[in-house]
Amino acid sequence: MLRMIRFVHPVPMDGSSGMSSGLSGVSRERGFGRELRDAVTGRAALLVFGTLLLQFGFIVSYVGALHHPYPHRASIAVVAPAQVGDKLVAQLNALPKRELKARPVADEATARRQIRDQQVYSALLVDPSGSQDTLLVANARGPVLATAVQQVVSAAEARQHRTLTTEDLVPLASGDADGLSSFYLVVGWCVGGYLVASILGISAGARPANFSRALIRVGVLALYSVAAGIGGAVIIGPVLNALPGSILGLWGVGALLVFAVGVFTMALECLFGVVGIGLAVLVFVVLGNPSAGGVFPPPMIPPFWRVIGPWLPNGAATTVTRSIAYFGGTRITGPLLVLVVWAVLGTAVALVFTKLRPGGQTAKEMPLG
Repeated sequence: MLRMIRFVHPVPMDGSSGMSSGLSGVSRERGFGRELRDAVTGRAALLVFGTLLLQFGFIVSYVGALHHPYPHRASIAVVAPAQVGDKLVAQLNALPKRELKARPVADEATARRQIRDQQVYSALLVDPSGSQDTLLVANARGPVLATAVQQVVSAAEARQHRTLTTEDLVPLASGDADGLSSFYLVVGWCVGGYLVASILGISAGARPANFSRALIRVGVLALYSVAAGIGGAVIIGPVLNALPGSILGLWGVGALLVFAVGVFTMALECLFGVVGIGLAVLVFVVLGNPSAGGVFPPPMIPPFWRVIGPWLPNGAATTVTRSIAYFGGTRITGPLLVLVVWAVLGTAVALVFTKLRPGGQTAKEMPLG
């Protein structure tokens, strides 16, 4: 007898049909895909990837600039009798790693003046009547560099069977033991500058809706800069007793720095939208801080950072702040002009671009995708 065999589709225990279960699975997959696209849009994914690159840049810049400090052509004046002076200068300039950049000067008074005027980092005074020479340094320009120069010169003197004594011509203040107070003050001012510009952009649209609003933002930033400048100068001086020097001078450079950083960040936002904030971090944090000459003076950092440092607001302001605190404000014209150029350029770009292409959306109306 032939038996009839009937195939029956299994019935799920919950009573639902297999087909409906399959359809619901597809629906869930499609729902998850939609949720993923809504949660992380294409533009947001690009911004996340850009943030990753910025993070890697931060690591490369800081470690690259600061992980292996050594002096490179640090300027040193040499005071020695004519019969040995030229030979000694040539020997110091011919050191294998080119640590020093020596030049002869006429006398001790000239050497001391050049150190105080920041024309040279140190000076070697040769005693023709004895075997002990004197090295003049200025710890206020960076104690790490002063120590490194001392080690290099001591080794060179030992090869000539001579000894060396060191005199600190411009010592650090008691509240500035490591010589970093001026740099940290500049970092704080820079942070305030690009943060306030970022907040204004995020709260009301990266690009102002019209020229009048752009002027208002610049005005608000100017008022903030004045307050930030005086606040930083008072904290670093009378409150913490970390830096000597003119309060008015520090106030002025602080206000100019905060405004320059802030208005340039505003300009980047006008040009590139929210991406401009990331570009500001790249310029002022990733590149600006390690090249500023704060942790290590310029002769102690690699060539790339040594070249860009004086042209960025961080480096220019660190130089001016340190000069006001310790060197009577000498050699600050160039760095101040750098800050002025950044401020003028940022203001011009922000206002002109807003005039030509005013923003039409507020931050709440600007989608990331």
